[in-house]
Amino acid sequence: MLFSSTVFLFYFLPVVLLLYFVSPRWLKNTILLVSSLFFYAWGEPRFVLIMLASIVMNYFFGFMVDKYRDDAKKIKWTMALMLLGNLGMLGVFKYASFFVENVNSVFGFSLNDPEIPLPLGISFFTFQAMSYVIDVYRNDGRLQKNLFDLALYVSFFPQLIAGPIVRYQTVADEIVDRRETIDDFVSGIQRFVIGLGKKMILANSCGYVADQVFSQSAGDLSTTLAWIGIIAYSLQIYFDFSGYSDMAIGLGRMFGFHFLENFNYPYISKSVSEFWRRWHISLGSWFRDYVYIPLGGNRQGPWKTYRNLTIVWLLTGVWHGASWTFIAWGLYYGIFIMFERAFLGKWLAAWPAWLAHVFTLFVVVIGWVFFRADNFTYAIDYLQVMFGLHGGEVFDQTAYFYLVQYGTVLLLAMIAATPLPKMLVAHFLRHEVDSERPVLAASAGLARAAYILLIFGISISYVVSSTFNPFIYFRF
Repeated sequence: MLFSSTVFLFYFLPVVLLLYFVSPRWLKNTILLVSSLFFYAWGEPRFVLIMLASIVMNYFFGFMVDKYRDDAKKIKWTMALMLLGNLGMLGVFKYASFFVENVNSVFGFSLNDPEIPLPLGISFFTFQAMSYVIDVYRNDGRLQKNLFDLALYVSFFPQLIAGPIVRYQTVADEIVDRRETIDDFVSGIQRFVIGLGKKMILANSCGYVADQVFSQSAGDLSTTLAWIGIIAYSLQIYFDFSGYSDMAIGLGRMFGFHFLENFNYPYISKSVSEFWRRWHISLGSWFRDYVYIPLGGNRQGPWKTYRNLTIVWLLTGVWHGASWTFIAWGLYYGIFIMFERAFLGKWLAAWPAWLAHVFTLFVVVIGWVFFRADNFTYAIDYLQVMFGLHGGEVFDQTAYFYLVQYGTVLLLAMIAATPLPKMLVAHFLRHEVDSERPVLAASAGLARAAYILLIFGISISYVVSSTFNPFIYFRF
């Protein structure tokens, strides 16, 4: 059930909100839990059992960690079993086919591909469940004795399918004691509408262009068309995922939960390291706090630091999918971040800001080719076309068509990927909090409401009329 679907917008969400706010306090978590399980079962009914198994398993691991935390040997085995259980479940459902395929290729075997379907959101809810046990182990979060409250934390529908990855310590208190306010509800609606607009107006438009270009053989593309395709994809994946995160954060706020931000205008970055501090923040911080720092971080000399970075970025690539292109994509960024730590970071800091920005965008866009391509061969061929190494045309009529038909929306998306629109809106509505000028404050409030209603109206028209409504991160 997509957030950007008529079923969710006009049936599921209104019913859940109504039931939630008319229910007594003691029943609210139950309403959210049942709604979340229904939300997941709508698209994947059989895989609800997988998620429930993950919840129960980690519920008992939480008790074991709390019981054995003062016994070094038992706590070590408990944490090892926790990792084995969670990563084993993730491995079976997400990587079994990849493993069999590569074993057959390398050793000449003919093992049958198990073809196990991938449960929606398994990477996200597995990491959240692991976060709970690790936070209890570290005393960063208290033991949750109520199984249903833990189930709500893992399965809460706003962030269940595609994040952001909500750490247990972030919402532990709000699960058992929270208060909904009018201000939070209104800001939640506004945030949801902004995210819906990002998804329907910008991401889907850019995604259509990207899909049309990447559906063609690389040899049939002109250099200009190849650049149009990857720029469109770079914009699509940003607005697709950040829009979904905005909707998730907004929905959480409507129910009294406060999730942390997941994106912070990554395309304005002036280094690759900065880009990853701004992109998918919840995943980056998860790997930093639960993998990189426990491995030693940067405290044990440069070579071990590079080892730790290699492990983290290898795992980042693997987390995104069972494909060598994802692994290459992760290691690609790991190499650049190691270069920045060694010497490149000092160079970028000394360069003019615009040049460092252009360099970073160039690196990121090249990286997205590996992320988008179905295999290495296509990725390499596509890159050759981008740099004019294929011997084909630099510009053709197809490129001209996409520039004419979609150039405006691509340009608008580029501008919207910067803080400029937000700054302009804030500038025009700056009188909203001016208590000495109530007329201007009132008109600013009306202008904000009109702005949100306009985005909502346009978005709904796209929801109703569009047959192209994919979501990239569902497959992770």
